[in-house]
Order: sequence, then C-alpha cells, then structure tokens
Amino acid sequence: MDRLCVILKNEPKMTNEIKIETLHLFSILDRKLIELLKSLSLEEWDSQTVAKLWKVKDVASHLLDGNLRGLSTSRDSYFGEKPENIQSYQDLIGFLNKLNISWTSATKRLSPQVITNLLEITGKEYTEHLKTLNPFDNAIFSVAWAGQEISPNWFHIAREYTEKFLHQQQIRDAVGRQGIMTKELFYPFVDTFMFAFPHTFSNVSAENGTTVSIEVSTDIGGFWNIIKTDKGWVLDKSKNIDTHAKVIIDPETVWKLFSKSWKPEQVTDKVKVSGNTTLAKQTLNIVAVMA
Repeated sequence: MDRLCVILKNEPKMTNEIKIETLHLFSILDRKLIELLKSLSLEEWDSQTVAKLWKVKDVASHLLDGNLRGLSTSRDSYFGEKPENIQSYQDLIGFLNKLNISWTSATKRLSPQVITNLLEITGKEYTEHLKTLNPFDNAIFSVAWAGQEISPNWFHIAREYTEKFLHQQQIRDAVGRQGIMTKELFYPFVDTFMFAFPHTFSNVSAENGTTVSIEVSTDIGGFWNIIKTDKGWVLDKSKNIDTHAKVIIDPETVWKLFSKSWKPEQVTDKVKVSGNTTLAKQTLNIVAVMA
C-alpha cells in the first residue's frame, strides 16, 4: 500500500480540472490521527490490524514513512533509494514492499510517543508542502493503480489522502475506535478509489454503451458507473442510469476489499449483485493501492 516511486518523464500536462478536492481535509485527518494515537494504551499499540503483517504500531510507522518520504522526494528532490531493473508492475510492488519492511523493522526501536510526536510535526510540514504544488502540473509520482503513467498533482494529493485515511481506519478498526467514517472524510476517499474502477475493466470486452455500476450504501456512500466507449471504459457518476450490471456494497467492505485487505471470495455474502453476474463480479477485483 504505497505511492509509486518512479520519477516521471516530461509528458504533456492534463486537463485543468480538479475532480476531487482533498487538500483541505489533510489537517482534519492528521488531527484526528494524533488524538487517536495519544489515547492508545501500550496493549492497543500492539493490536493486530486487518493488514496481516502489521500491528497498530507498524501502521503508524508506515504513515510516518509516508510523510518523510513525501517531504524528501517532492519538497527536497532527494531520492535515497531508486528502483532498479523494474520490468513490470509486480517488480515495482516488490521494491515497495522491501522499502516498507525495512522501515517498519527499523522503527520497532522507536516508542509510540516518539512516533506520535514525529507524525504530528511531519504531518503539518507535508500538508504545507502540498499546498505549494500547482494542482495541474505533472505530479512527481503517477497513480499507477488507476492505470496512469502520468498524473496531475491534484490526483497525486488525492491518492496521498487515501493513504492517510486508509491507514488511520486500519488502526481505528483494530482498536475499535470510530471517528472518520463520515461523509466529509469517507466520501472523498472512496471517490478517489473509484478511479481504479475503469482500469479494472481495461481488459474486459463489451459492446459500446455497456454500463456497470457500483452503489456504496448508507448516507456516506454514493454512485459510480463505467460506460464502454470507443476509447475504453469511462467513469461516470450519474445517479439514475440504466445499467447492465450492478453491485451494492457497504462502506466497511469497500475500504477493506479495495485495499486488498479482504479478497473477493470473502465478501460474496456482503454484496448484492444484479444484472450480468460476470461484469458485476469483476468490480470486486478493484484494487486502489499499490499491492
């Protein structure tokens, strides 16, 4: 679950349209994270999360790594470790996993208080840096899970938001503390994740005009569709649309499934499928993280 660590080539800039605003939410999310971490007991810091290899302390450490790496690469233009011999997407995932393991292993020697203090300091610094970026310039890292080789800064920032939301929610889930599954904070998270929706169908053949829909239930969810066109599958957020296949899924299942914490076969009793079953079930393969 990580950002793409490949320096982008000089390619054309994308359309000047911010489709998802998230930057104003970073300080809110970070404040809630610090309040949460300061409230945890030592036993809770050692709780297992839905990310099978990580305890709460490991997830908090990973969030710290995100702030530090973001500041180092994006603000300071410093790349301490660059991927070599990356020939495929899976090679890149392997490289990122090694970075994650080496970091969480090294920070096991840090206390929860030290990690919390560093998160508080670096979170503010990273947010301030992101505010300096032109949202329409090419981002230093592309959003690979959306099938992009180049991304605008606003999308890179939205992807960073999903990282912060996802990992905080993993901690909250592990220790049984609610706090961020709200319309204000969850909807931008899932709205960003849905950019992986058309990419998940990139190799799925269908007639032009075929529509597949996802409804995330409850008042914090929403509606997303993809429509097959001559140019491929296109994301559309119309609420009332005729669809050939539809999946209704709850928010809790969404964040665990699309982050690959749960597998599709684990959620068959948690989703409602209608229409073309094959197309509908393909939506369960959405992965909106680097995993």
